[in-house]
Amino acid sequence: MVYLDAFLALNFVVNYLLLACAGKLDGGFLCRKRIALAAALGAGYGALALVPAWGFLEHPACKAGAAVGMLLVAYGRSDRLLRTGALFLVLACAFGGGLLLLAMVRGTGPGQGGLLGPSLGMRGILIAAALSYGGLSLLLRGQFTHTRSGGELGELTLTRQDRSVTVLALRDTGNTLQDPLTGRPVVVIEGEKLQGLYPELPLGDRESLSHPVDLLRELEGETQGLRLQLLPYRAVGVECGLLLALRLDRASYGPWEYRNCLTALSPTPLSDGGGYCALIGGGAGRG
Repeated sequence: MVYLDAFLALNFVVNYLLLACAGKLDGGFLCRKRIALAAALGAGYGALALVPAWGFLEHPACKAGAAVGMLLVAYGRSDRLLRTGALFLVLACAFGGGLLLLAMVRGTGPGQGGLLGPSLGMRGILIAAALSYGGLSLLLRGQFTHTRSGGELGELTLTRQDRSVTVLALRDTGNTLQDPLTGRPVVVIEGEKLQGLYPELPLGDRESLSHPVDLLRELEGETQGLRLQLLPYRAVGVECGLLLALRLDRASYGPWEYRNCLTALSPTPLSDGGGYCALIGGGAGRG
């Protein structure tokens, strides 16, 4: 016997965990309300599929459409939706495998209450979810690492006049670079990523960016209207270094946004595997 309230609650919890874990593995921002709404819609779909008159909802095409709808509700039309959807699918398969493993360990099977039946209960569901998420986190940590020193990844949009560029940035609590004029956090980005905003500057030349003083002298008289400056910094192994910095019209990162953003140009990649190409200080706030 299937109780509708228990079925809805169980499906809601499973859907929520899978959607939240997929988003977390992908390193994106999680809107808990949207994820909860998507989980509720998925649970409602599952309940409708139990009604004999709505049996066509069990068709694979309908299930795929429902999954896409849940992802759109949970994450919106993000440019990373395909990757998040793939993680959601992998997590769902891993979750099913975790349930089957628990059922085998307990000596039960689909014929004895089903994998989502009373043989496992809510506790078994949560254990399977934890196993699938933990296993995939270890397996994919080299591909979807999204924390470092308590930081998190998110999309950073930099704007100059009518042009803009969006990159993946790490909010790093260890980055304390500040704008000497405003005290706001400084964005550090791989120089070549801004070539589209400044086609007149050799930002794709790492050798030139490695010598910011010489580059600034070369650009004198050729950068009318551009606000270039040298920014001192300290890092591990660097007692006192300089980065070429410029001011952009606007920078936005999740809920954080401010104008007249000082942006420092890094001549070298900021991450080992290319997981992100910009850094934002952990104290970033709305400005």
